[in-house]
Amino acid sequence: MNERSPRRGFAARPSDPDQWIKAADNAPRAADVAAFTARLTIDVTPELRGRIKIAAFGRGVTVADMLRELLAREFPSTPGDTT
Repeated sequence: MNERSPRRGFAARPSDPDQWIKAADNAPRAADVAAFTARLTIDVTPELRGRIKIAAFGRGVTVADMLRELLAREFPSTPGDTT
């Protein structure tokens, strides 16, 4: 009963520090871009937040998906863009 479990816990650190960061050579290909996201935080009034949530619910989508679509439409990719 005093033996340690050979399984790693959910908070176990990788033994190789290079595994903690994404290397530039592992940058996502265009087909894999959807798999990688970056968090964006903005401050809005509670009233605006409510209107956004109601609009998303009315459209049957999540707030995140609706805002991603809006931002992609407002700021389309142009040739030569890099991420």
